Amino acid sequence: MPEVSVAIPVRDGGATFAGVLDALARQTVAHELVVCDSGSADRSRELAQAHGARVLQLAPERFSHGGARNLLMDAAGGTHVALLTQDAQPADERWLERLLAGFQLAGDVGIVYGPYRPRADAPEPVRLELERWFRSLSVDGSAQVERLAAGERALPVSELVGRRGFFTDANACLSRAAWERVPFREVPYAEDRVLALDMLRAGYAKVYVPQAAVLHSHAYTAGQQLRRSFDEWRALREVYGWREPAAPVHLLSQLCGELGQARAQLLAEGVPPARRRTTLAAVARHHALSRAGALLGSRADRLPAALTRRLSLEGRTGFAPLNLDRR
Repeated sequence: MPEVSVAIPVRDGGATFAGVLDALARQTVAHELVVCDSGSADRSRELAQAHGARVLQLAPERFSHGGARNLLMDAAGGTHVALLTQDAQPADERWLERLLAGFQLAGDVGIVYGPYRPRADAPEPVRLELERWFRSLSVDGSAQVERLAAGERALPVSELVGRRGFFTDANACLSRAAWERVPFREVPYAEDRVLALDMLRAGYAKVYVPQAAVLHSHAYTAGQQLRRSFDEWRALREVYGWREPAAPVHLLSQLCGELGQARAQLLAEGVPPARRRTTLAAVARHHALSRAGALLGSRADRLPAALTRRLSLEGRTGFAPLNLDRR
């Protein structure tokens, strides 16, 4: 049995997926590679096999984010299984080594994750947003161990919104023993947030390793940005019951906060005034689209199924609350 496996779901990964596989081939830690292909029409399956992967086939109509990852975890042989997406490329050759080191920080660690770094073509608002969020998870750049005290494990899930409940399986590693006890739920979206909540409530610790980074960002069109935000905030509503406030004062306050933080970051980077003004205008547009998607997504329970499909970047219909407090 290998010490560690790397598992990736893919569908039409293209050149970006090739970059991920090339980066994995340069890792300092030997590993098994397992890929789950859900109906690629390009050569993703053949490309994975050429890199030594064992490829599982999953019919597109049977795909769910939680289900695909349980399939990968079940097939992988490692005592630890690192998870990526087809467009999350390890930033250097020590990515896997650093993720695995997170399990040495405490005996109860069940899941470890690292940050996203923006790709070279990332829009400036996306770059600023990613860098600010992941920097906030570790101000001093050190690994962070988080767990729930025994008395906190019955807290309502709504009290775990934010960094305590945050986790991403686009850049993560799981203990097989922990996953066998607490698998992914068979959910269509936000399976990583749900897993983190279930792991923390089961008594496992979660570790964030800032140095275990992947290159992962998107250059969405305006329409795609709104629809992506719709999917994300619908998931927050389904998982946490969170409904984004719609009061004009709140929305204006958020916009001012975003612009203020972006301006401070650009000033610290020494960005010239003309470029700074252009970037802040782009930040305002990006934020407005994200807020529009958030307001719609967190009210998806009130929208017709046909409209939710049109608003969803993934084409997902409807609203499916998880009721995690009843488990």
